[in-house]
Amino acid sequence: MTTALIWGLAFVAQRVGMEHVGPLTFNGVRFALGALALLPVALRSAKYADPADFYFGKPTPATYVLGGLAAGAFLFAGATLQQVGLLYTTAGKAGFITGLYVVIVPLLGLALRQRPAKGDVVGAALAAVGLYYLSVTEEFTIAYGDVLELVGAFFWAGHVLIIGRLSPRMRAAGLACAQYSVCAILSLATAAVTENMALSGILDAAVPILYGGLMSVGLAYTLQVVAQRDAKPTHAAIILSLESVFAALAGWIILGETLGLRSLFGCALMLGGMLISQLLPKRPA
Repeated sequence: MTTALIWGLAFVAQRVGMEHVGPLTFNGVRFALGALALLPVALRSAKYADPADFYFGKPTPATYVLGGLAAGAFLFAGATLQQVGLLYTTAGKAGFITGLYVVIVPLLGLALRQRPAKGDVVGAALAAVGLYYLSVTEEFTIAYGDVLELVGAFFWAGHVLIIGRLSPRMRAAGLACAQYSVCAILSLATAAVTENMALSGILDAAVPILYGGLMSVGLAYTLQVVAQRDAKPTHAAIILSLESVFAALAGWIILGETLGLRSLFGCALMLGGMLISQLLPKRPA
């Protein structure tokens, strides 16, 4: 719940920060800040025994490199699409569309030949209808930013699945620090080519960057890794999906964003689909 709240408020910080710097610069600096803040914890935790050592064997440096590359690549793709999408849509809409990964997580199991449960099918259908009312206008057009957020939701779903696979086998701080570092390097390298990385802009965006780096990245993503050591990916996804509600509330209170009745109806359907996909009995469809 704490992670969802921090992430929901982060949508506002991300929009405000891009008034001064480009999206990739913002992501690169905030993930680098998160990695640096967590590095002492990761180094300290490496000195002590971990329950994972007894079940899966002590992870080697190569394990953290490969795990960091896998999780960091999905994190980079999801974060980049989300950040760029925020240039063209509101924080509230971005939060709800990103939250679709709750429905996407179990449906990706189809690729592994897993039959979806009835709740997954009903939830996905309801969320799809909700997405239509939220993002598609009566003239059958959809905002560019909403499309980016939708594509990004698939990468967030993949990230949840990867973390669910890796976190029981590795130290949480080490895995989190590794994925932040990969995401920061990819973001800064891309920003160096596509954006004007001015120090003055970074300083002007210091407050939202600090929130994004220390709270959203350093604290919240680490809490996700820790929580998913014991929680199933689908259970974690339903709790984390509440970030969409917090994002909409924060956008309304802080940025003055509003949603029309059509969009609010879509939000309600999407939230209902997210809940149904996790709360209905998991019997095969």
